Amino acid sequence: MSSTRSLDALRLSKPETAVFVSGVASMGLEILAGRMIAPQFGSSIYTWGTIIGVFLAALSYGYHRGGKQAAERATNGRMARVFLLTAAYVAGLILVGDLMLRATSGFPLPSRVASLPAVVILFGPPTYLLGYVSPYAAELSAKEGLGEASGHVYMLGTVGSIVGAFATTYFLIPSLGIDQIALVFGAISVVTALAISRPIGRERATVTGFVAVLLVVSAATGAAGYTVEGRVVYETQTPYQELQVVDLGDTRTLYLDGQRHSAMDLEEPNRHVFTYTRYFHLPMLFADDPDEIDRVLFVGGGGFTGPKRFVNDYDVTVDVVEIDPEVIDAATEYFGVEESDRLRIHNAGGREFLRETNETYDLIVMDAYRKDKVPFELTTREFMQLASSRLDDDGILFANVISAANGPASQFYRAEYRTMDAVFPQVYAFPTVGGGVVQNIEVVATKNGTRLTEAELLARNERRDVGIDLAAEVDDYAAPPRTDDVPLLRDDRAPVDSLLDPMMGQRYVIQESNASGTNATATARPAVRAAVPAA
Repeated sequence: MSSTRSLDALRLSKPETAVFVSGVASMGLEILAGRMIAPQFGSSIYTWGTIIGVFLAALSYGYHRGGKQAAERATNGRMARVFLLTAAYVAGLILVGDLMLRATSGFPLPSRVASLPAVVILFGPPTYLLGYVSPYAAELSAKEGLGEASGHVYMLGTVGSIVGAFATTYFLIPSLGIDQIALVFGAISVVTALAISRPIGRERATVTGFVAVLLVVSAATGAAGYTVEGRVVYETQTPYQELQVVDLGDTRTLYLDGQRHSAMDLEEPNRHVFTYTRYFHLPMLFADDPDEIDRVLFVGGGGFTGPKRFVNDYDVTVDVVEIDPEVIDAATEYFGVEESDRLRIHNAGGREFLRETNETYDLIVMDAYRKDKVPFELTTREFMQLASSRLDDDGILFANVISAANGPASQFYRAEYRTMDAVFPQVYAFPTVGGGVVQNIEVVATKNGTRLTEAELLARNERRDVGIDLAAEVDDYAAPPRTDDVPLLRDDRAPVDSLLDPMMGQRYVIQESNASGTNATATARPAVRAAVPAA
């Protein structure tokens, strides 16, 4: 008898089930919002603050409206309709979410709040609807007393939110694409509507059938597997970002959170598709003797363009540190990366690896920065000191910084230059495009205190056979930027998000090399999310 009572105590009533599922769905959608918004607006602290604020505001308004109506209108059937409407809206996100994101990105707003319209339009309505569930459930609760009913309802909603947070973070995002995760929440909403409101009349069955068909049709749009950037070869959600491998003609491109990160010519796998990767060879001109560079570390793997070229072109041993295991798998499967005695891959964070390794290097290449997402722990004075301690006495640090060379959007570049200059005797900069546009700026820091001029580098380029003509790259030699108005980045104060903020909404320009070896300028575009299931 006691065991039967225990089972009855654990069994959730229909209102309790509704509250629990609403918590799962609202928190799951909040985490999903970060993944959907990031490719267009970045994933800075401002984006996440906007998402959290909009979800709290929408839930609060839903609680308020639902509480005013609960005494007269609260029924299981009305809660079921809330879940059906939520599912219908989620289906719309699957179908036209990308179009809505692109449409809202053009609003003339300050960069810090640029994502606000998109978050409100895409996620405000379903979150508002889910806010109705808790006050309705409290009204329908079998608990005695308003306080006990309210406490029980909000406990269940919070437990549901915890389940939604952990399930989305640790299971759904690593396993499914964005559209498939949205489909899961839409399907859960439909099933909950059926579970809490039976039997179903003809009218409700029609609505339910329409929502279910809409969700299926939305998922089926993935069959084509194309984006405006090309054919999607592979797509997945990693613990860190959205990853896509896209083929367009003979070029295969790795997209991370919608931004082009690496590219490979399928016909000539060792050709530099993005011209900024040619600058990776500049340290061969800064070294007193390029033959003495035999130990190289790349922090950040991506498509492994640099590491593959170094192993192919030079007698070196290359270590690559990449924090995202899915990036390593994609590079191995789709970009021809083969681990060997001369190319060793480590799945770890860059700072963690440098702190724990006993190795010293002749060259460290930092290729872990992005336009909208920069690990601040890889930018500070303390990190630069750690990197310097892992370099030989004449070692070189090379940093691929994405920023503008001048103007308001140059703040991150200038702060990074100042920070590196505080640790290394000499620092050089090479903007790859020029002007005030957001671009790749290659920053070279040396432990050699003698400053090399542009003419000296050009002369070395003429004399040395480093496997690539770097005259055009040396021509981008830039004067030291102004740094008195930007902070020195420290572990206890590294306002990286604020420094990146002026770049929001600006074009990120990448130069590409065509097959003949000449350069063409291209603008990085946020990728339309592929509608193919993750492999």
